[in-house]
Amino acid sequence: MTGKAPAGGFANYFGPQAERYAEFRPTYPMALFHYLAVRSGRTRVAWDCATGNGQAALGLAVRFARVVATDASEAMLQQAPPHPRVVYRVARYESGLPAGCCDLVTVAQALHWLDLDPFMAEVRRVLAPGGLFAAWCYSLCRVTPAIDEVVDAFYRVTAGPYWPAERRHVDDGYRALALPIDELAVPPFVMAHEWSLIDLARYVRTWSAVGRLREARGDEPLLAFEDAMRGAWGNPGLRRTVTFPLAFRVGHLR
Repeated sequence: MTGKAPAGGFANYFGPQAERYAEFRPTYPMALFHYLAVRSGRTRVAWDCATGNGQAALGLAVRFARVVATDASEAMLQQAPPHPRVVYRVARYESGLPAGCCDLVTVAQALHWLDLDPFMAEVRRVLAPGGLFAAWCYSLCRVTPAIDEVVDAFYRVTAGPYWPAERRHVDDGYRALALPIDELAVPPFVMAHEWSLIDLARYVRTWSAVGRLREARGDEPLLAFEDAMRGAWGNPGLRRTVTFPLAFRVGHLR
């Protein structure tokens, strides 16, 4: 398998900005969780690994009787809203679940941060026969051609040198990751939000590369990007549809 964590097993890129991440990241469409529940066949227990602030876990809790949501960052979990059917645990790959109890294992926007060997070993241990594995990610949002050009240039040129190497897996939709699954074709789910210019700027500030960029070069490159965004956006009070195409790796273990 490919995919690895850095020395020590965990890169805490988001813990220092956990509150901002929880507030300004896009949320997944509820239709996705209904689809996963149907394809899982049973909806007793789901494990959401690398849950962050619980975005996927809360969606799963609408359809699953019990959701165990784990993350290596305690700071991220502290931002996760409580839910009567969700149990949060600080852990990398050790779910704490009995063998063969899960109908679904998910990892949302985080598979690229995981060491696949120990993670998939735990997935294999906890999945019930016929259980489903689902990983997904999203890369660059789309708004208008003019706005997209500004975002793309900032992403690839200004912030490009500051992205962790694992980010390349997000850009290719996880296709290069060797996963031991019989893959399913997933409908083309898309996240879409009506955002203001300020909403989009706040989201960009949650990027892992932006934190590293600001440490290295201060705020000037980010402020220049936000100034260019104002020119492309037009009326700053205008809300625009911001879409995030989702890429999936979903299937049954083989």
